Amino acid sequence: MSKGKLQKFAEMETFSNVFQYPFAAMEGVSFDMQGFWRERFFHNDHPIILELGCGKGEYTVGLAKLYPEINFIGVDIKGARMYTGAKQALDENLQNVAFLRTNIEIIDRFFGPDEVQEIWLTFSDPQMKNVHKRLTSTFFMARYRRFLTDRGIIHLKTDSNFLFTYTSLMVEHNHLPLLFKTEDLYHSQLSEEHSPLLDIRTYYESMWMERGLNIRYLQFQLPHDGQLTEPEVEIPLDEYRSYHRSKRSSRSTSK
Repeated sequence: MSKGKLQKFAEMETFSNVFQYPFAAMEGVSFDMQGFWRERFFHNDHPIILELGCGKGEYTVGLAKLYPEINFIGVDIKGARMYTGAKQALDENLQNVAFLRTNIEIIDRFFGPDEVQEIWLTFSDPQMKNVHKRLTSTFFMARYRRFLTDRGIIHLKTDSNFLFTYTSLMVEHNHLPLLFKTEDLYHSQLSEEHSPLLDIRTYYESMWMERGLNIRYLQFQLPHDGQLTEPEVEIPLDEYRSYHRSKRSSRSTSK
């Protein structure tokens, strides 16, 4: 591990808005703030929205600035990346932002029933070869149900045609209420309505847009009732691996 990363990890240990509980630290341990985020950290009764796989926390911080009446929690396992957003939130005294460093596979250990109102999935790894690691799979939907309110909203923002197509089929197959869907977010109804959500762009998102890659967006509700099953369909793989940033150079991959 580089000296810079070690320094960031050490500094993050002092951050009042960061909670670090990777999988190894959770063996036989319960998270005492589960179900009590509002009372013990935010000290208000405002809604809670999660960003899963928050990276540098740009979206979490951006949303928190737009909506000060809502509490936002960014979740990721990569602490060196999370450092950027966590430090910015502290420097700007944003009281409605927290960060949780943990494995998303155990996300349901950190939140109580009905504690969260919405989930954002921003540019998640599409995990084309392993459905159980895909953050929009029914494997994860079952976990989200344990803490998301009934018919809570899930947002997917992605440049991956594979992940967008898979999630669309999963929503349709399980009859989940679809609220909004577009294959080109910045030339959509939201764009015409000048939604403030479009003003938040991560570093990579801006770079991909400059290279001609469409940004896709899906918004749906997750009811508590009903059995969730996987759609049994073949989906064309992306022409590039979504998590290899350096390979995002072909304009033809935007369609």
